[in-house]
Amino acid sequence: MHHAYLLRPQNSVIVSRMLPCGLQITSTGPTSIEKASGETVKLDCQFTLAAEDSGPLDIEWSLQPSDNQKKEEVVIVYSGDRAFEHYYEPLKGRVHFNSPDPKNGDASMNIMGLKATDTGTYQCKVKKVPGISSRKILLTVMVRPSKPRCYAEGQTHAGKDMVLRCSSVEGTQPLQYIWERTTGNKLLPPLAVLVGGTMSLRNATEAASGTYKCIAKNRIGTEECLVEVNITQPPNTAGVIAGVVICILLVLILLALLLFCCCRARNKKKYEKEIAYEIREDVPPPKSRVSTARSFTSVGSQRSSLGSMSPSNLHEYTKPQYDKIPSEEYERPPSHAPIPPPSRMAGPNLSRMGAIPVMVPAQNRDGSIV
Repeated sequence: MHHAYLLRPQNSVIVSRMLPCGLQITSTGPTSIEKASGETVKLDCQFTLAAEDSGPLDIEWSLQPSDNQKKEEVVIVYSGDRAFEHYYEPLKGRVHFNSPDPKNGDASMNIMGLKATDTGTYQCKVKKVPGISSRKILLTVMVRPSKPRCYAEGQTHAGKDMVLRCSSVEGTQPLQYIWERTTGNKLLPPLAVLVGGTMSLRNATEAASGTYKCIAKNRIGTEECLVEVNITQPPNTAGVIAGVVICILLVLILLALLLFCCCRARNKKKYEKEIAYEIREDVPPPKSRVSTARSFTSVGSQRSSLGSMSPSNLHEYTKPQYDKIPSEEYERPPSHAPIPPPSRMAGPNLSRMGAIPVMVPAQNRDGSIV
């Protein structure tokens, strides 16, 4: 059996030449870009054409479907020497080609005023029959932290535990929180425990008082806030209770004194009214004009009858009447007392009193003159 061998000269070199194969995208920039919200980004897409690429030029930028997208969304198109920039509603008015004439080899796209919702994978596809080429770029729009909110929780008394909290509502993860002390020795308390945006102060002392700063940070930027901590000694509970009890007792005493004064004034007024009623009952009412006229008539009749009095019955008139018991008639008011009968006086006494003797004719019981 004979074997045949093909011998190659030692100094021979195999040379391969790569010939151009039509349309090619020549951009060599990064395929993953991170930008902050509000900024402008350029998605690069440079291309070259070959001689055999004789068909119409079409350029298309699209947003590739992600987990929450169902289909590919066309963003911007160049076709028939015209640019169409209003395909994708969320980017309407914020997207355009970088070159006013993309057919010169620059199909790059600019997006202005970036938002977090603009994050995604964008594909540049350039087609000129028979050539076709594409390039994908991952765009991540990051949001800087919003201004965090700092506040303290728990009691601010010495020996108690308290917590300082710091949180930003917005911001692309991961967010990092840093606590610093801006007053005193600028060192955190030795028993401080940091967990995320929370700092716990265990068994706080007055030395922990001061101003603390929280810094919220991510790869885009930072924001900060301040919180004031004032640790004081706990209040004297026994003294507070004693003060409250004393105040209550004083209020009760004042109420009792007020009630006593009111009752006393009321009883005094009632007593004065009763005394006034008793005085009014003891004082006899004033005599009327009729009783006064009757008294004058009785006096005149007594004088007229003085002349008929004889010495024999004078002793009856002058005799004291102390041994008689007053009847009920004398206890009546003067206005209702009966007119006493005319008394008889002796002639000499009447003359002394200036009386004038008058002759009165005698009369019978029926009133006839004797």
